[in-house]
Amino acid sequence: MEKFHYRTNRAIRVPEVFLIDETGQVIGKTKTYEALSLAEERGLDLVEVNPNANPPICKIIDFGKFTYELEKKAQKNKSGKVGEIKEIQFGIKTDEHDFQTKIEHAKRFIEKGYKVKVTVKMMGRENIYSDKALEQLERIKSSLNVEFEQNPVKMGNRFSVIMTKRKGR
Repeated sequence: MEKFHYRTNRAIRVPEVFLIDETGQVIGKTKTYEALSLAEERGLDLVEVNPNANPPICKIIDFGKFTYELEKKAQKNKSGKVGEIKEIQFGIKTDEHDFQTKIEHAKRFIEKGYKVKVTVKMMGRENIYSDKALEQLERIKSSLNVEFEQNPVKMGNRFSVIMTKRKGR
């Protein structure tokens, strides 16, 4: 995990800072020693949040709580698989063994936290049997024990739907 490097309290070596207090209210340009004494008076830390500004922007906050919140946010961003989508394609006449193999792949993806886009392709004359494609999607849904994120969508010669883990699981 990435470590955060912020100058705090006496490590801030500029003569003047732009100060924001613990409630988020802007105090404005202040001498660094005045901002430091104000932070100590309130039992908090003076943290330089933007050293590149002129003058640097500092906040009066509890530094421990601040770093904890940053780590929590980084951890949440790290587990970003939630938005990724894996796609598995079926045909109307997909054989039983192939069907089971693809279902196993989809189960693994869903267990890992991915969303799975299932596409049922129809070739040539199969296009007139769109009801069979929808039946195939329902069969896949019941085999995976998942829910559709939205209703199946027909695009050209294929039906697609995004499946996610059931909320109660």
